[in-house]
Amino acid sequence: MQFNRISTLGRLGAAAAALLAPVAAFAQDAAAPAAAAAAPAMTMDKGDNTWMMISTVLVLFMTIPGLALFYGGLVRAKNMLSVLMQVFMITSVVMIIWVTYGYSLAFTDGGSLNSFVGGLSKMFLAGVDTTTLAETFTKGVAIPELTFVCFQMTFACITPALIVGAFAERIKFSAVMLFVVLWVTFVYFPMAHMVWFWGGPSAYDGPTGLIFSYGAIDFAGGTVVHINAGIAGLVGAIMLGKRTGYKKDIMAPHSMTLTMVGASMLWVGWFGFNAGSNLEANAYASLAMINTFVATAAAAVAWCIVETFSRGKASMLGAASGAVAGLVAVTPAAGFAGPMGSIVLGLIVSPVCYFFVDVVKNKFNYDDSLDVFGIHCVGGIIGAIGTGILVNPALGGAGIVDYSTPDFAASYAGTATQVWAQLKGVLTTIVWSGIGSAILYKIVDLIVGLRVTVEAEREGLDLSTHGEAAYHS
Repeated sequence: MQFNRISTLGRLGAAAAALLAPVAAFAQDAAAPAAAAAAPAMTMDKGDNTWMMISTVLVLFMTIPGLALFYGGLVRAKNMLSVLMQVFMITSVVMIIWVTYGYSLAFTDGGSLNSFVGGLSKMFLAGVDTTTLAETFTKGVAIPELTFVCFQMTFACITPALIVGAFAERIKFSAVMLFVVLWVTFVYFPMAHMVWFWGGPSAYDGPTGLIFSYGAIDFAGGTVVHINAGIAGLVGAIMLGKRTGYKKDIMAPHSMTLTMVGASMLWVGWFGFNAGSNLEANAYASLAMINTFVATAAAAVAWCIVETFSRGKASMLGAASGAVAGLVAVTPAAGFAGPMGSIVLGLIVSPVCYFFVDVVKNKFNYDDSLDVFGIHCVGGIIGAIGTGILVNPALGGAGIVDYSTPDFAASYAGTATQVWAQLKGVLTTIVWSGIGSAILYKIVDLIVGLRVTVEAEREGLDLSTHGEAAYHS
């Protein structure tokens, strides 16, 4: 959700403004009519608002039912309903939290803490109504703030839902829900603020979030969503321990049909995720759309090729895993890279993720049930760093639009500079999410306990936790 709206100005503007303040004050009255003529009040664009409402529903679609079915098909039949329930209820709970205080913490000025988190000035959506526009975070586009609230709400819902795949089949439902409430509050909302909060169209040199201030770019959530959730998932998988019978019992996916259906829904919904993050229906949304097509396709093909050489057969699970890895990798690059660069990104991310899923996980013997770390975190890192390279116009990238210039020129600071900014953003995300998540898991463990009993795990979480089953023979 970087919207391709990154200002690259230095900090000289503030000093110049101070020196010219007397002149500006003297000329203010005379210049007012001209300024008003040059910058008329923004009005809502119905086409942009329509596109953003559609994108919002698409992101919800990729969560429920998309992610729920994708994860559900990957677990054993006795745990299918528990995964559906976790994803569904995470979505429901986070929606309430988001409009209560989450939006305010993510997208308002936090004063002395602004580098890390916003304030509470829009708690309970104070001041947000049918007349307010989301112009603080856009330039040259006006959509209702309520639409922006809903769009960002769907991002806040899917991110913690991704985490549950790492410790599926062994965690208490109460622990999941308590952890999610704490995690979105202390990890996700601050991370969204650090990456996406900036001072608005009249304050390019004003307060920004920490990672934004690095110059790091993240079009639709490579750091905020995927690395953030992937690290939290890995920490959770390690702290909960392995599933009972891990590497002894058969734990194969119970329905690759449902997994394929879920993966396909994810791909469809991801167009709202990526192209919607441009916040208006223009050529950059089209760029994000085509990149979401081709990077995903390339990654699916690459995973199947690697799997064929490694195991002798290409699997449906591999194709679906590759597609998701491609979607993850292209997310931060969607509005910056060119189509050919996105194909390269897809071809690279699958072999790397495959290595982590097939080799690294077995080497270190951690039980990341549905490979949240291996695909989302690793894929997000590849995408975030790759974005710093592929945004280069010399490589077919779109550059970074500088809205502080009269002609809105695209610029590029250079590969070394941009990649270093991306690396700082990645490292900050890993540290913030890793440490924060570990603390929150420990708190949840002390309050309600993290794991179900061995007996409940063997029976299956569908019956032992929810008293019902996904299937009846």
